[in-house]
Amino acid sequence: MTDNQDASENPVLTERQGNVMIITLNRPQVRNAVNAAVAQGVAGALEELDAEDGLSVGILTGAGGFFCAGMDLGAFVKGESPWFGDRGFAGIAQRSANKPLIAAIESFALAGGLEIALACDLIVAARGARMGIPEAKRSLLAAGGALLRLPRRIPYHVAMELALTGDPMLSERLHELGLVNRLTEPGQAVQGALELAGALAGNGPLALIAAKRVLQEQFDWSLDEMWAKQGEIAGPVMTSEDAKEGASAFKEKRAPVWRGR
Repeated sequence: MTDNQDASENPVLTERQGNVMIITLNRPQVRNAVNAAVAQGVAGALEELDAEDGLSVGILTGAGGFFCAGMDLGAFVKGESPWFGDRGFAGIAQRSANKPLIAAIESFALAGGLEIALACDLIVAARGARMGIPEAKRSLLAAGGALLRLPRRIPYHVAMELALTGDPMLSERLHELGLVNRLTEPGQAVQGALELAGALAGNGPLALIAAKRVLQEQFDWSLDEMWAKQGEIAGPVMTSEDAKEGASAFKEKRAPVWRGR
């Protein structure tokens, strides 16, 4: 948490642990529901994560023992928008960080809360956490990314079940289906995310960003262009100072010292 942040007043908190940034949705009194201030705060935190050379990985979590209940309907009725610029819902749904981002979920991630988690690259969830998109129960649509992303990450008919019934599924079931990367005991999701972040953060930062880009952008590439498109992203990484450092460190049996260039 930065020195000028008051945990009781800021809707989004940031904290650094080494080269990992922890971003916390901080409106526990409304189950971390997303209003304009949260969207702006998340967007600002992602900008900071990407801008700081000393940061390699981000973790996104919620205060109060739960992740997020989605859009703040009361604030929305009052005219507040939970969208922010080109980043979309919650300041993340349409454009996330360039660097890897891990969602750490306790208790529940529902509606827009699940859509925030789906905008992250990896998901760590506590056992028993409920995850779902109940919008259909209110004649609404999960238009913050869930309907677009879920069919690419879990079986089609399971995505349909989540969308059409509106009923949540437990983290254990979604772990079996591959949506959740790691399970933890309740109360340990952030710690589990930190352990996963540690496995990422020791790697070359340029390689992390490039690998994420290839994995995300390839869906739009044709068979004829995929190798060329990958080469455009991979080329600067393979010829970087960090690539030479990685090879040298391996040969010299020492830990690499990354410079991000």
